[in-house]
Amino acid sequence: MATGKLECIFFSEFHPTAGHKITYQVPEEYVSRELFDTLHVYIITKPELQNRLITINALGHKIIGCPVSIQNVKYSRNALLFNLCFVCNASMDTAPYEPLVKKLANYLLTLELESGFLSNEKSKERLPSILADLLSQLNSNGKCSIPINESNTIHLKIVPPTKDPPAVLEHHVPMFLTDKNAFDSSQWDLTSQQILPYIDGVNHVQRIATEADVDINLVKICLQNMLYYGVITIVPIFQYSNVYITQPDINRLVEDEALREECIKYVTRNEMASPATLRSIIHLYGSLRSDISVKDLCLRFDPRSLNIDERHLIQFGVIRGLIKRLHQYPVRVLDGGEQHRTHQQPLDRYMNGHFNFDEICCKTGQSHQELEDYVENDANIYVLWK
Repeated sequence: MATGKLECIFFSEFHPTAGHKITYQVPEEYVSRELFDTLHVYIITKPELQNRLITINALGHKIIGCPVSIQNVKYSRNALLFNLCFVCNASMDTAPYEPLVKKLANYLLTLELESGFLSNEKSKERLPSILADLLSQLNSNGKCSIPINESNTIHLKIVPPTKDPPAVLEHHVPMFLTDKNAFDSSQWDLTSQQILPYIDGVNHVQRIATEADVDINLVKICLQNMLYYGVITIVPIFQYSNVYITQPDINRLVEDEALREECIKYVTRNEMASPATLRSIIHLYGSLRSDISVKDLCLRFDPRSLNIDERHLIQFGVIRGLIKRLHQYPVRVLDGGEQHRTHQQPLDRYMNGHFNFDEICCKTGQSHQELEDYVENDANIYVLWK
């Protein structure tokens, strides 16, 4: 969904004689009277919708508001009804603005309860300048700090919504994005401290849980937390039978000097010797194809003779999106005489094209070679590469 800037901010209220109205808006006349008359029941609302975020998508606009009602006999009709709304393009993702609308509603509620800010016509006349500052600062800086009086200042900041990290599975291999020794382990919870020594870019989640003697579900939760904060990334299990292909971003090695230097430093095997050359690195990456395994690559080009660590070469390529692992997904295709086959073998349940070799090995304890032999010996099992 598209993102963009706020188009308008308006303050609406229920006037004792004029009824529903937009009292102030910036820019002026942005929301037409016709549009407001069509939607006012969702802006100045009935009690059941008050103090709730409401988003209206209509006629090319998206309006976010939080209607407020203050019940008190001092007000005409015994209540003060108002709503400060943000207006955006209908295609815009408004999720980052929703907390701000809620917070502004609470600000105005507090100001009214403390000093009668909205019910006093003189103080309410400050709203247009406040709305203008809100619109300008939020669109320019993504945050604002607007003094209201000696004791109140509006502080707001747009925080983009963060996506939940992907699920951590048994066959995933966690790897630190920076030097593990640079972290203060005392800042982590006890379970995270317990598994930290086993996160080395080689051990998969199942092995980490076993070696650390920690329940695997707790390990997954800890690793997902680390993923969320960008401390680790996930890479496939490294095996010499793995197959990789290059991605379009491989061109960045030539175009991006910082990435190039980082790559050379990371893949160089012996720092005391001459560093690996960009020419050798690109040649090795470019030689990766769907019919060539890492073992084939090493036998053909001997990366170590080029002072290149093949494991680091693959890891760097995966992390930076330069190459992609091709996984094997076995699927059993039964002929007419086997439609009612009874699944006697423990591995049969995974022969449906939904599980790759790494997953199956971790779930069953089979070695990669044992699984490969099982697949090879069954003429009804085909392997999908993806």
